[in-house]
Amino acid sequence: MRDDTDAARAKAHRACIQALQAALARADGAPVEHIETHISDLLITRQTVYKFKKPLQLPFADFSTPQRREHFCREELRLNRRLAPELYLGVVPVGGTTAAPVLGGEGRPIDHAVCMRRFPADALWSRRLAEGRLLPEHVDRLARRLAAFHATAPSASPGSGFGAPAAVLGRVQAVLAQLQGAGAEVHDLTGWVATQGAALAVAFEQRRAGQAIREGHGDLHLANLLVLDDGEVTAFDCLEFDPALRWIDVMDDIAFTTMDLKAHGRDDLAWRLLDAYLQQRGDHAGLEVLRFYEVGRALVRALVTRLTPASAGAAVDGVDYLACARRLAFEPTGALGLAIMCGVSGSGKSWLAGELLELAPAVRLRSDVERKRLFGLAPLQASRAAGIDLYTADATLQTFDRLRDLARQALRCGYGVIVDAAFLDRAQRGMFHRLADELRVPFAVIHCTADLACLRERVRRRAATGHDPSEATPEVLDRQLLLQELPAADEAAWTLAVDTTHLAHGAGVAEVLDRWRAHVARLQASRPAPGRSGATA
Repeated sequence: MRDDTDAARAKAHRACIQALQAALARADGAPVEHIETHISDLLITRQTVYKFKKPLQLPFADFSTPQRREHFCREELRLNRRLAPELYLGVVPVGGTTAAPVLGGEGRPIDHAVCMRRFPADALWSRRLAEGRLLPEHVDRLARRLAAFHATAPSASPGSGFGAPAAVLGRVQAVLAQLQGAGAEVHDLTGWVATQGAALAVAFEQRRAGQAIREGHGDLHLANLLVLDDGEVTAFDCLEFDPALRWIDVMDDIAFTTMDLKAHGRDDLAWRLLDAYLQQRGDHAGLEVLRFYEVGRALVRALVTRLTPASAGAAVDGVDYLACARRLAFEPTGALGLAIMCGVSGSGKSWLAGELLELAPAVRLRSDVERKRLFGLAPLQASRAAGIDLYTADATLQTFDRLRDLARQALRCGYGVIVDAAFLDRAQRGMFHRLADELRVPFAVIHCTADLACLRERVRRRAATGHDPSEATPEVLDRQLLLQELPAADEAAWTLAVDTTHLAHGAGVAEVLDRWRAHVARLQASRPAPGRSGATA
């Protein structure tokens, strides 16, 4: 009886969609495209998209009645207007009958649709990446937008169960079970997920207690990200049908995008996104759980490809997400240990650190950002305007203690670390050398220099734009040049000197990276670095 009811409901829905498609085409004077997904129907006019829920009752979504479909249409509108208010126009009732439906008609609605502004297909990150048009600035803008979104999103109440260790692990294990049922060989990943999930239980609980579980987006893969007409970047198509899929760790939200970029061979952009996000949010504690979340997200996409007929079972657009999950879980990260930048203001150390972190790869810790964060300031907020002196001896001591603690945390999680600070004091460099020795990781000082005229021009230009966390002035530069303690002869064994006066993006940076890698290889040959281990590997 239930099957007959479902079939009748589906037949009536198809008739309604076909009638609405014809009516919209007549009104628009142009063909209306119909796109069907496993839970939705989309009718696309020249300017507008109407999205209808299918009358389905599934394990993860119940759209079986007009009332439930209306509820979830309104939820979709509410949730997506948080990030894309310019796209989501409203919820439109469907009047009339299934044989003669009227979009926006009066009387008791028989259905509802989410009305959206149409955007060009080439606005999608998935398309732009394939065409080579996804730019670094798009990644930076997304990081800023998501950081602000997560900062204001409501956090889960302790009794909600969202983010509980058993829930986090169970969700990934459920995906693995479905993959196995779909014929995928996932025994190795099943063991890895179980081991890591158990080892990270305390970290998951700490994340929950620290209000990291928030009402996020839940589906931040590349096909749900886009570049708007004004060049701004945002996300759409938030998961509205299951709260558990969006009330998640903010690092789990970000992990979908970093994973998808890595799956598409753009590890550089993934590390850039993570860096920009951490500069804004300062959520370095999330590094402990990031890799687990990335593996989980790769498994989700692997399952989706197997449920999509066009995928032929394993890959979409040449991307094998199961292989991506294995790479993230089992392959060495290529971490180069701990490197500290060294040099006066304008020496190019922050620019070079930003270039290296994408290629090394590594997590960057910026003294200019963390110093401000200690005093409750945003990265670009001017301390003078806030009436705060950030450069007292005590403030500097606190800043370097914080940088050391964050570096230790990231290194223990198996990540390479670049500490971006002036390090003009020999004692400060020694502090981080001792940290590297303590953790038995390779250590390097990347000492940046430039011609005096270049230094002065860079500082002047940066101060004029106000787009950098640094607050150095020409007077600060002069004082640094006078007081700096240059790396001494006994530091030469781990110091790489780099003249950035004419250093260019590309080959020049690659040469610096090659020198750093060669230095690490020499250290490892004399003292092998420990392998990745446990939950933090």
